[in-house]
Amino acid sequence: MIAIIDYNMGNLRSVQNAFRLLGKEVHIESSADNLAKYDKVILPGVGAFGDAMDHLKSSNLDEAIIEFSKTDRPLLGICLGMQLLFQSSCEFGHHEGLGLIDGEIKAFDTKRFDQALKVPHMGWNEVFVNGGDLFDGMSEEFYLYFVHSYHVVCDDRFVAAKSHYGYEFVSAVHKENIYGLQPHPEKSHTNGLKILENFIKL
Repeated sequence: MIAIIDYNMGNLRSVQNAFRLLGKEVHIESSADNLAKYDKVILPGVGAFGDAMDHLKSSNLDEAIIEFSKTDRPLLGICLGMQLLFQSSCEFGHHEGLGLIDGEIKAFDTKRFDQALKVPHMGWNEVFVNGGDLFDGMSEEFYLYFVHSYHVVCDDRFVAAKSHYGYEFVSAVHKENIYGLQPHPEKSHTNGLKILENFIKL
């Protein structure tokens, strides 16, 4: 069984519908006590990092996710959900994350070049894959759909894919049984569905 964590910070139905297109029924789960019974867990998310952590903590889902990650069963973070897997974020102040992967979340440096970057980074962008189970059977370069103003900064050993928006940034991560995607696979048509199909097979 696959659970999509409901903590009032994401469009859960679009993720659920993407799995239905693949013939896989997934469950929307808001109870920390129930999380351990699932074979795989997805942490989605849209919004601010600090608010998301507050919601997770208020329902003890933060501790349940951390405990689930120790079971070697697959855990997938999507967009804000991927960012929450890391140690901290500077979004609207300093906020501690789940700390499952070493690294931090930083804003796009809009003044890094002569022409300022527009944020959020929104729309289709190319993903350059380093490898990993989520991209099995896919090319090394393809497009996915992004919506974000902050990005992960972490050690290269955790980087599964990179993209470019003004400068290079991390678009996917992998550490043992923990996976993360900055783009939205549920909004990325064929390529996104292939990634979710690979997650089902893990």
